[in-house]
Amino acid sequence: MVIILATGLAAHGAVQAADPVFMSAEWAAEACKGWNADPDLTNKLKEYKWIENNKKRGYKIVQIYRMDCPKSPKVELKIEDKDGKALCTYGGVAVTQKLDSDVDYLMFATDEHWKRMGDGLDGPMKSMMFGRLKFEGPKMEAMGVMGPFASFLLLTGKVPSDRTSCPAEAAAAPAPEKKPAK
Repeated sequence: MVIILATGLAAHGAVQAADPVFMSAEWAAEACKGWNADPDLTNKLKEYKWIENNKKRGYKIVQIYRMDCPKSPKVELKIEDKDGKALCTYGGVAVTQKLDSDVDYLMFATDEHWKRMGDGLDGPMKSMMFGRLKFEGPKMEAMGVMGPFASFLLLTGKVPSDRTSCPAEAAAAPAPEKKPAK
């Protein structure tokens, strides 16, 4: 009887998979999809020429993490200039070993402050001014794209997640992409 009931519920979609842990590799993959669905991020960051500041690499890296989870790996979004937009082409565990502070970003906050920013209670200016959002990267550039930056912070609250635990420590991060030999 229990097996039949569980099978029936699963067939009708009543049993759902758990949301990914906030700022886990799985969550970052969903955040990447969310980025690409947000015109403030894809279009405005191209319009404001944000994506063009990439030192001719063709991409920027945004790494984020939770201060309340010090043993968890950072996650990373790779944003590329593709099809006339600033598109996320990778979301997962951080694979970039060294960020370039002239073009890349590192952001971190407590769980409480990530929630406030994701819920729209604190915007980027207030969060940075009061030290709630720690930030490394091209600060003047970030100041010029506050609208899309606010959309990014809201995205952290839009992507479904489980915030009751920390992402598991990565056994081994995937190897960075190798460039073909010339």
